[in-house]
Amino acid sequence: MADRAPSRSRLSQDVRVALIRQCLRDARIRTMAFGYLFAVYSFVQPYGYRHTYPNVGDRLAFARSFGGNTGLRLLYGQPHDLSSVSGYSAWRVGGVLAIAAAGFGLLAAVRALRAEEDCGRTEIVLAGVVSRRAVNLAAIGAIGLAIALLWLAEFAGFVLGGLPTTGAAYLALASASVAPVFAGVGALASQLAPSRAGALGLASLVLALTLLARVLADTVAGAGWLRCLSPLGWAELLRPFAGPRPLVLLLPVLSTVLLLAVAARLAAGRDIGTGMLASRDRAEPRLRLLGSPIGLALRAQRSTLLSWLGAVAGFMFILGVVSHAISAADVPRNVQDEIAKLGAGSIVTPLGYLGLVFVFVMVAVCGFGCLQVGSARREEVGQQLEQVLAQPIGRTRWLVGRLVLAALDIALLALAAGLLAWLGARAAGVRLGLLKLLEAGANMIPIALLFLGVAALAYAIVPRASSGISYGLLAVAFCWQLVGSLLGPPRWLLELTPFAHVGLVPAQPFQATAALSLAGAGLAACTIAVAAFRRRDLLTG
Repeated sequence: MADRAPSRSRLSQDVRVALIRQCLRDARIRTMAFGYLFAVYSFVQPYGYRHTYPNVGDRLAFARSFGGNTGLRLLYGQPHDLSSVSGYSAWRVGGVLAIAAAGFGLLAAVRALRAEEDCGRTEIVLAGVVSRRAVNLAAIGAIGLAIALLWLAEFAGFVLGGLPTTGAAYLALASASVAPVFAGVGALASQLAPSRAGALGLASLVLALTLLARVLADTVAGAGWLRCLSPLGWAELLRPFAGPRPLVLLLPVLSTVLLLAVAARLAAGRDIGTGMLASRDRAEPRLRLLGSPIGLALRAQRSTLLSWLGAVAGFMFILGVVSHAISAADVPRNVQDEIAKLGAGSIVTPLGYLGLVFVFVMVAVCGFGCLQVGSARREEVGQQLEQVLAQPIGRTRWLVGRLVLAALDIALLALAAGLLAWLGARAAGVRLGLLKLLEAGANMIPIALLFLGVAALAYAIVPRASSGISYGLLAVAFCWQLVGSLLGPPRWLLELTPFAHVGLVPAQPFQATAALSLAGAGLAACTIAVAAFRRRDLLTG
C-alpha cells in the first residue's frame, strides 16, 4: 500500500497537467489573438505619442485640450498626466485593455466551464478516473496561465514602446487584473445558467453594468465613488505612473477568490447539463419561428441580437450626448494635425468625434458577424444541424439562410448605431443631420460583410479553427490600421488592411467604390463558403 500511494499521486498530477495542456490547446487561437492585440496596442500608443508630440509645448497643449474632455473620458477613463508618455499610455491603453481583459476572462471561463459541458465532452472526461473538481481546477489553471501570457504580451509592448520596466509591469498588471475577476464572473454564471448562451448573457450583463459604473464615475460630477463598485474602476484606482496604489490589488484578488469559491461550491451540488436557475423545459412548447431554418436561427439568436442592440443603442446614445464637449475645446491647429497621425482622425468637432467612435463600433459590428458564424458552428458541434438536415432541407439553403440573417442583423446594428447617435446629439442640443449619421452607420456594413464572408469561408474549409481565424484576422487588420501609419511603411502595405479603405464617416465622405469592393469581396467569400460547405462532412468536435 505504501508503494501504491506515490504512484496514485503521480498519476493524479499527470492527469491535472494533461487537462491543463488540453485547455490551453483548445484556447490557443483565442489567446494568441488577444495576446497580439495587447502587445500591439500597448506598443503603438507610447511609440506614437512620443513621435507625434516630441516637444514639451505640444504635449502640454494636448493635455490642456483633452485632459478634461468628457467624451474622451467616456472612452478611455480618467487621465492623470497627459503631458508625459507614461501618463498618456496609462490613460489611453489602461482603460481599453482593461475592457478587453474583462471580455477575455469572461469568454475563457464560459468556454471552459460551460461550452465543454453543453457539447458533452465533460461527461466523457468524467467517465474516467478524473473528478469534477480536477476538471474545474484544470480549467481555472489554464485560464490563469493564459491571463499571465496576456500580461506578458502587454508588458513586452510597453517595454518596446519605451516605457520604464517597473512602471510597464505595473501598468500591465493593472489592465490584466480585471481578467481573473471576470473569469470568476463567467465561472459563477456557468453554474447558474442552464446553457452556454445563458451563462454568456448573464456574465455579459455584469460586464455591461460594471462598464456603466466606470463611465458614470468618469463623466458625472460627484459619482467618482462608483469606481469602487466596478472592477474596471479598480484598474483606474491602481493609478499607474500617477501615485500607484498597489493595495487596491486586494480588491480583484479577493473578488476572484470569492467568485471562484462560490462557483466551485455550486458546481459540486448540481448535475451535468443543468443550471441552478430553472430552465423552461417544463413549459408549454412554443412553435413560433420554427417553420424554416432562418426562423429557427432567429429564434435561437434573438436574445443575443437584442442584447447587442441594447448595448450598441445605449453606448451610441451616450456618445451622441457627450459629442458636444468636443466642439468647445480650444485645440491648436498643429495638435489637430498630429492627432490624425495616430489614426483617430480629427476629433475637435462633434462630427469628428463621432467619426472616431464609429471606428470602434465598426470593429464590434465586424465581430458580431464573426459571432454569427460561430453560432452556426456550435449548432454543428452540438448535433442540432444533423437534425435540421434530416428534414427536407439542403445544406445550401441552411447556410445561405444563416448568412442572409447575419447580414440583416449587421445592417440593423449599424443603422441603429447611427440613429441612436443622432438622438443623443439632439438631446444634447447638437444639430447633426439624421441622414449623415445613418450614412455613418451604413458605412460599417460593407466591411462587416467582408469579415462575415471571411468567417464563413473559414467555417466551410477549416471548421475547428474558424473562430480563431476570423477573430484573429479582424484583430490583425485593425491593429495594423493603428500601427501602420506610425511606422511609415510603403503605401501598399498600409492599404493591406480593409480598414484603410473605409472613410471616417461622418467626418469624411462615404467612399462608395471602396464600399462596393468590400461588400463584393464578402459576397464572393460567402459564395465560395457555401460551395465548400456542401463538399465536406459534418464535424461534431
